[in-house]
Parts: sequence; C-alpha cells; structure tokens
Amino acid sequence: MPDGGLASVLDVKDLKTVFRTRRGEVHAVNNVTFHLEAGELLGVVGESGSGKSVTMMSLIGLLPQPPAEIRGGTVRFEGKDLLACTEEELRAVRGARIGFVFQDPMTSLNPVFPVGFQIVEPLRKHMKLSKSKARDRAVELLELVGIPDARRRLDDYPHQFSGGMRQRVMIAIALACDPQVLIADEPTTALDVTIQAQILELIKELRHKLGMAIVWITHDLGVIAGIADRVMVMYGGQVVEQGPVKELFANPKHPYTRMLLETVPSVRGDRVERLRVIQGQPPILAQDPDSCPFRPRCPFAFERCARQNPPRLPVGPGHDAACFWNVDTGAPRDV
Repeated sequence: MPDGGLASVLDVKDLKTVFRTRRGEVHAVNNVTFHLEAGELLGVVGESGSGKSVTMMSLIGLLPQPPAEIRGGTVRFEGKDLLACTEEELRAVRGARIGFVFQDPMTSLNPVFPVGFQIVEPLRKHMKLSKSKARDRAVELLELVGIPDARRRLDDYPHQFSGGMRQRVMIAIALACDPQVLIADEPTTALDVTIQAQILELIKELRHKLGMAIVWITHDLGVIAGIADRVMVMYGGQVVEQGPVKELFANPKHPYTRMLLETVPSVRGDRVERLRVIQGQPPILAQDPDSCPFRPRCPFAFERCARQNPPRLPVGPGHDAACFWNVDTGAPRDV
C-alpha cells in the first residue's frame, strides 16, 4: 500500500532491463521500484539516457526482444504480473487498459493511413465496436482533445495536421478505450511553448474528467512543478529520489536532484551569474552497478560511494533518496 493510503493501480518492483549489443551488455534499467495511485499524476524526470523511457516501455512489452531482455522484477496491474503475460495478453492491455503517448507524433502516426482509421482500429479490436459506432466514438475523441470539425478531419492524413494537432490525435488514440493508466513520454518536447501550454491544459482537463492515473516523462522541471502530484528522479537506470512534488522541489535530498534544479534558469530580477550545468555525462552501464552511478559527477562523493550503490532511504513522509550523504548536515548519513 502506498504512503497516501490509496490502492495502487500499478506496482513495479525491482524491474531490470538489459540490452545486448555487439560491444557487450548495457544495463539500462536497474532494480526500479515505484507505484502509481488511482488518479495520480507521477512525473518522471532526468537527463537523456537516465532510463525513463526504457523503464516505461519495459512495463508493457514495447521493447524489441532481442536486443532488450527483461532480467527481473514484477509489474502488477489489475491483479496480473505483466512481465509474466503472453504477447496476446499484453496486446489486450496495451491501448485498452494502459495508453501510451509517444514522443514524436509525426513518426508515431502511420503516414499512409487516415487518422480516423488509426483511432478506429483499437476501438474495433479492444471494444468490439461496429465500424459506424467506432467512427462516432472517434469523432467524440477528436472533439474531446480539441480538434475542430472532427468528423471531416477523420479522413485527413497525419501530414495534413500541425505538430500540436498530431499530438492531440496521439492523445485521442491513447484515450480511445478509456484506459486506467496513461503513460505520456515527453509528449510536448517537439512542440513550441504555446502549443505545449495547450497540451498541458488539455491533459489537466482530461485527467479531471476521466479520473485516470498518468505517468508524465519529461526533461522540463517547470512542467512537472505545475502538473504533478509526485516526482520520481532517475539517473543511471535507477530511481535516485522520489517524493511529493512540493516537498521534493523545496527540499531535494539527492545531490543530482539539487543540481538539476539549479540548472533551471531564473526569471526573477537581473541574472548576473552564468547558467549552471552538471559537468560530465550520464554513465553507460556495462554491468549491474556496484557503486553510486552519480559518483563521478557528485561534489559530495566519498569513499563509501565507490564501494556500494546506495539504497533508497526514507528522508521524509513519502520521500526517499538513494544517497549516503546528508545534503542538509554536510556529513554522511548514519546508515
């Protein structure tokens, strides 16, 4: 049971994903554990290469196997372990009970089919609607996501839509079968700020109307501050900190989280100091990490960090961090 006392709709424990390459193995996801409560919006943040997208695609079998291989863990959803499901059972979950919005709507939509066909297809497969009823439902979905003249636009192709409208179509497809969980993988990254704001308002409105739980993956900490209930920070294929959004932003406990927040430019007053950056690059893990993956870039690293990968330790109500260093006292934790 999660800290908030509500039942979890999704429980992930010790998820581990490895890619086999010509140069050896890449340990992309390392013992990731988290939960998602009913109606909650969980923000997942971290640099490129931190394992955010791979983690979420691992949950519902979207990674090609090989080269990907799920080495361990459980993903409990509606009483089932999704990692133990057959491909046929997973297809019944994908699109129907768990919706997925991908990063780039231009490459995610099939350019040779009208958008109406791409919305109708999951409706006919999962909800067994007739062609006419599925088309009517597709019109409702396009209207729900704010596309005008929806019935006429069903027969338009993806290239006839703007970037923002294509993303709205992707959201309509993900919502087609009234999913219990929506995973949005950086859905506004390729959009300009005006369209981004519209999509964010749309998601807020749909969440309120439909009551679904949402996982929102992004690089943009400002977006997470405005829409999330809880934040999960990832680095090196693992969760390094998670907690309620207000608590984590006001009182980050992991050095990586603090450094991420410091890279956000200020809009208050005259900024005279240079924009801060995190020196170095995220690791490419050739083996299961036996030390802290952030150690080479961390200003607080000490001898123990090289010997042991820190577990997630409680640092407040519903708040934990995977770090041996206490950033508040400036001394190692007594654990």
